[in-house]
Amino acid sequence: MDIAWNYFSLISLMLASGVVGGLLAGLLGVGGGIVVVPVLEFTLGILGVDPEVRMHIAVATSLATIIPTSISSARAHHARGSVDMALFRRWGPLMFIGSMLGAALASVVHSALLSLVFGSVALLVAGKMLLLRDDFRLAQQLPDHPVALGLPVGIGAVSSMMGIGGGTLSVPVLTLLNQPVHTAVGTSALFGLVISIPATLAYVLAGWSHESVLPGSIGYVNLPGFFIIAPLTTWIAPYGARIAHRLTRATLTRTFGAFLLLVGFRMLYKALS
Repeated sequence: MDIAWNYFSLISLMLASGVVGGLLAGLLGVGGGIVVVPVLEFTLGILGVDPEVRMHIAVATSLATIIPTSISSARAHHARGSVDMALFRRWGPLMFIGSMLGAALASVVHSALLSLVFGSVALLVAGKMLLLRDDFRLAQQLPDHPVALGLPVGIGAVSSMMGIGGGTLSVPVLTLLNQPVHTAVGTSALFGLVISIPATLAYVLAGWSHESVLPGSIGYVNLPGFFIIAPLTTWIAPYGARIAHRLTRATLTRTFGAFLLLVGFRMLYKALS
C-alpha cells in the first residue's frame, strides 16, 4: 500500500509540476524549472532518494524538460513579436558557455549547496521584482563594454546549477537594463534553449556511473520524470504566453516576484536544516 501510494504521489506531483511549470514558462519566460526543481526535489525525498544526489537529479531532469518547453514558449512569443533576435545572437553563445561551466561545477558539489544557490538567487530576484520601483534602471541601454559580456556567462552558469532556463535571471537583468518586460520574457524563453541543451548533456555524463541515481535514468536525468513533465509543459506554455500579453507590466512583475519569494524561502530552509 505504501509503495503504491508513493508512486501515486510521485505521478500526481509530476503532473502538477508539468502543468504549473508550463504555465509559468509561457507567462514569465522562465522555462518552468523554477517550479519543477523544488517539486521534484520534494518528491524524490518522499521516495527516499539519497540526499547527496537528490538535487542533482531534480536539476538535471528539470533542464531536460526545459528543452521542449523553451521551444514551445519561444515560438509563441516570437509569433507575437516579443523575441529580440539581435540580443539572442549577441548573448546566446555566451550563455551556452556559461551553462557548460555551471553544470561542470554542479556535478562535483553536494545537493545542499545546489539548494543554497537556488534559494539565494530566487530571493535576490524576488527582492528586485517586489521592492524596486518599476522605473528603476541600472542603465538606459544594454552595455557594450567587454566586461558586461560576463552577464550572459554568469546567467548561463547559475541557471544550469539551478536547473532553470535562464528567465529567472535574464528577465530581471534585462528589465534593469531598460528592456521592455514583454521582450525580456520572450527573449528569455529562447535563452532557455541554449542553456538547457548543453547543461542536460553535461548532467547525463556526470551521473552516468553514479550508484545512487534512480532506475530508468540516463545519468542524472530521470526519464519517467521527463516523459511525464515535458509533454505537459510544452502543451501548456503557449497558454501562459497568451496570458502574459494580456497582463500589465506591473502585474507580470509582481506575480513573478511573489512566486520566487515563496520558492526561495523553501529551498533555503531545506538547504540549512
